[in-house]
Amino acid sequence: MKFIRPILIGLFLAAAFFIYTSRREGASNPAEWITRPAKVDITEAAGPVELDSEEQNNVSLYTRVLPSVVNITTRSVSFDFFYGPVPQGGAGSGFIIDKEGHVLTNAHVIQGAQQIYVTLANQKQYKAEVVGSDRSHDLAVIQIKAPELKPAVLGTSEGLKVGQKVYAIGNPFGLAGTMTRGIISSIRAVSEPGQGGATFDEAIQTDAAINPGNSGGPLLNSRGEVIGINTMILSNVGQSAGIGFAIPINTAKAVLNDLVTLGRVRRPQLGVRTLPIGPELAAQLDLGEDYGLLVLEAVPGSAAARAGIRGGRERAYLGNVPITIGGDLIVAIDGKPIEDQTSMSRAMNRHRAGDTVTVTVYRGKRKLDLKVTLDEVRSTEGRRAT
Repeated sequence: MKFIRPILIGLFLAAAFFIYTSRREGASNPAEWITRPAKVDITEAAGPVELDSEEQNNVSLYTRVLPSVVNITTRSVSFDFFYGPVPQGGAGSGFIIDKEGHVLTNAHVIQGAQQIYVTLANQKQYKAEVVGSDRSHDLAVIQIKAPELKPAVLGTSEGLKVGQKVYAIGNPFGLAGTMTRGIISSIRAVSEPGQGGATFDEAIQTDAAINPGNSGGPLLNSRGEVIGINTMILSNVGQSAGIGFAIPINTAKAVLNDLVTLGRVRRPQLGVRTLPIGPELAAQLDLGEDYGLLVLEAVPGSAAARAGIRGGRERAYLGNVPITIGGDLIVAIDGKPIEDQTSMSRAMNRHRAGDTVTVTVYRGKRKLDLKVTLDEVRSTEGRRAT
């Protein structure tokens, strides 16, 4: 009898173990209705799907433009707290503008670089040299020596419309040859973050994904023409948040010749000190138009003075500020309205020193067109033209 109790306990434990393992095995085994045929019978498409017209255009555009887009890598050396050398590197994009090997990119992509390398779409790498840089427009031209280069087609940024389709090709995060698509979200003036950052008039805002590494790459229209140079994003996390900006290509085209031939930009100036005019002030002064810039002074010896533009001669006060009135009222340059200093700055940015422009003024009630050959601003790098 004394052995019966241990035997019963043992049988109970064995039965419990059998039941537990049987359930685990049943749970892990496939259900009885699952089959294992010799071959899986799937439904396949009849063949490759034909691309629609929009997809065909995307593929064609990418194929045409990709050979013109380059990957730019930079190397430099900084020094730590103990004056030990610390190698540093950067990356960005650019695009070829001629068969001589000139590449347009952002100035901030190559800023401070001691060595610059350009990698083409065929993965061949070449050492590049800086030809010219314009920090105030965040533009730079570098050059490589390579055979059979394919320049990008430069379009125009004049007349761009919000809603127009655009494409960005570049090397975000070092992923070479990446294309993204979006629309023009707005045309606006923007400034780079930080003190002393460049200000871009009529910058192209887009929702096409632009990320670190896209800087300097082309923004394209649906024909594959470059209409802008991707330059920065607005984001709290340093990655695309659907708001990117590109420098208008017309801004770049206006300075390209100077950058390549001189290595700098001959920034133009008219040589006037002005006051913005609105309807109320125009009525008080009995001016010929209700908008424009009233010339308070034409700087002696300046382009404006040589062309006959007149400053004010009668002393007056605007509030507590002394001004001179009776001068010419500038209302247009080359037929484009001039309403304030911003529009004057835009007009100057479309030209270089030495260009001749037509300045439309009102002298009293008389309208005049005066030819003015613009002077060069003698200033340090980064100062804006006025």
